[in-house]
Amino acid sequence: MAKKVSILCVGLFVSLIACGQSDTSAFDKLYSEFTRIESIYRNHYINKEYDKTVISLEEVLSLINKVNLTDEDKATYERFIDMMKSDTYYNLSCSYSLMNKKKHAVDAFENAVKFGYKNYRHALSDKDLDNIRKDKKFTKLLQSIKEFDNLIVLQKSNGYKKKENDSLPLFSYESENSWNLQNVRAFFNLDSVAGNGDELSKIINILNFIHNSIRHDGGNFALCEFDAIDIYNYHKSTGKGVNCRHLAIALNEMYLSMGIKSRYVTCMPKDPNDNDCHVINSVYSQQLNKWIWIDPSFNAYVKDEKGNFLGIAEVRDRLINNQPLVLNEDANHNNETKQTKEEYLENYMAKNLYWFLCIDESKFNPESRYRETYGKYIALVPEGFVLNLPKNIIKGQYITNDPDYFWQLPK
Repeated sequence: MAKKVSILCVGLFVSLIACGQSDTSAFDKLYSEFTRIESIYRNHYINKEYDKTVISLEEVLSLINKVNLTDEDKATYERFIDMMKSDTYYNLSCSYSLMNKKKHAVDAFENAVKFGYKNYRHALSDKDLDNIRKDKKFTKLLQSIKEFDNLIVLQKSNGYKKKENDSLPLFSYESENSWNLQNVRAFFNLDSVAGNGDELSKIINILNFIHNSIRHDGGNFALCEFDAIDIYNYHKSTGKGVNCRHLAIALNEMYLSMGIKSRYVTCMPKDPNDNDCHVINSVYSQQLNKWIWIDPSFNAYVKDEKGNFLGIAEVRDRLINNQPLVLNEDANHNNETKQTKEEYLENYMAKNLYWFLCIDESKFNPESRYRETYGKYIALVPEGFVLNLPKNIIKGQYITNDPDYFWQLPK
């Protein structure tokens, strides 16, 4: 299946950069046209109208090549534009392959690699490219990006190190009795949503509810306050989806309002030039006395081979050590695309589990779009990994190599 750019996550850095940009910039106009045509392309792709997908993708490339950026915009957006080019050429390669135009398909794949395409595991298993699998040039190109395989990169990461953390902030969780969280609980009628089962069933029921109620769109930075009620109303009033960060923030508030401790965690790639990340929830189960992995964008949670729920740290360790992982059967994207363990965990999330970022205060509206907030961002990184967070984006930052501190159980 061709890589769909619209599924990409607009993560912390992209979101906050976008917040300060003018709506009249050349890049904004380009991205608006890009998303419009990409939607047309997707419809043609679904209908197997591959001659028309080629036309749409060529139109995208023409727009990108004509964009005239200022020097200031180039410094900010050149990497995004290269990513748009690489994804567009990749999809073009898939379209040509499906039309059995092998030379065109290989040439387009070569251009995808030229502009930074590195997703070896996806290209290796993408059935759209089956018609060019035996082509020598394609095979050579595929081998050239094998070193960037997401799982291999993760498995080569250094370990962690325990250390003194007295100088680091304590993680805190807003009480369900707060006025704002009580409003969230009542607005969504969460007592009814959660049901009368045990705690784990309530956690899953609320996950299913938000996944079915708010559409995910990784390319959209919602023009609303970042709290569950405003995010929900934004989606219902505009029909637009929201990115993974906003979904995770909304779900986080729902759990907190029910007295369930939760954090939203930004899962980051190793490559500093990779502008795609993913935000999910780490939810504390009193029933199990542990954190568990909950992802509202894909309605996903993870278990081991014995059926035990796993947390983010455990999933990461199991990927590194090639241990079994089981993704829930109903994991999907917008109730349209079923997720598989291979694509979701071993490829997409393997890329985005290299290091983590989390705010110290888990509360209502933690990253207000319109109001000053004072949360501190804490990063968990492997030993030897140099992390430079832009000061103009993150005002308070702390870095640790100690997973025991970062994943400490709530008190």
